[in-house]
Amino acid sequence: MKTSKLAGLLLGTALLAAGQSAMAQDQITIAYFLEWAMPFEYAKATNQFEKAMGVKINWRSFDTGTAMSAAMASGDVQLAISQGVPPFIVATSAGQDLQAIDVAVSYSGNDNCVVSNNLDIDKTNAKKLEGKKVAVPIGTAAQYDFLKQMAHFGVDSSTMKIVDMAPPDGAAALAQGNVDMACGFGGGLQRMEQVGHVLLTGKEKDAIGLHVYDVISAPAAFVSQSPDLVAKFLKVVHEMNDKWNSGAAAQAEMLPVIAKDAGMDLPAAKSMLAGFSFPSLKDTLGPVWMGGGVQANLQDVANFFVKTGNIKKARDSYADAVNAGPLKSIAGN
Repeated sequence: MKTSKLAGLLLGTALLAAGQSAMAQDQITIAYFLEWAMPFEYAKATNQFEKAMGVKINWRSFDTGTAMSAAMASGDVQLAISQGVPPFIVATSAGQDLQAIDVAVSYSGNDNCVVSNNLDIDKTNAKKLEGKKVAVPIGTAAQYDFLKQMAHFGVDSSTMKIVDMAPPDGAAALAQGNVDMACGFGGGLQRMEQVGHVLLTGKEKDAIGLHVYDVISAPAAFVSQSPDLVAKFLKVVHEMNDKWNSGAAAQAEMLPVIAKDAGMDLPAAKSMLAGFSFPSLKDTLGPVWMGGGVQANLQDVANFFVKTGNIKKARDSYADAVNAGPLKSIAGN
């Protein structure tokens, strides 16, 4: 779906859902990605969220963050884990009242663009990508990554034929030779890398200021109506992050459970998690993230999307689209 059409859909569904309660009293629905291994899945698989929150949880998997936005706009989903920054910006810029309530994961190497091995194109001659066909999941972090990389290499992306494809579909198209380059994340990206090569590694992207991260998002009405429930949810998320970050013993215990829940084999899940960073609660509340960094980055990405024609207008400020209140309550602030 094109970004402009998505923006209209989100605004319309948000207005339709405006009068609805954000939460059923006895159950909620949480969105997440398959083939996107994260520590929270250990708690998900062992029912720790339901025990801590006291409600029935319906877990619903999605292929893209844009679909998550639409589901939250319709009232079908109350919390979304690991929504990319671009789809969050597309939705909030279109008028959807979403809030980023936490940083889900920081990564650069696990969201990337892959050039077919049939092409003799790398970072030294990336200009040759002009005129080529590329699969990109529109409105996601992968699209932002694609546009920023092309800008870095001086490639005129307007000359390229861009096909809107979810990462699994993009990987298949790349393998079949139907596209010259594909961009994506998760298991789709891993399959792309089996038949192609990246232009920039995660470290090289960090070096040019191309940081990639996801947020945990929710409709503002749900956060306002159920702050204690949201705080309990985030508390479990950070307990799992802390457990994972504690070292090899905990990771050995958690990895098989996470891999199974994510629909991945052990080597793939381990490789993916090695490229992920899960900030502590203290760091998340600090200036790099929820204490100012996220707000500034949202504005930067939104302005970039206006410049590239992916959204018509950015908000004057995205400060009110970031709500650190539930996290602060966990930290006792």
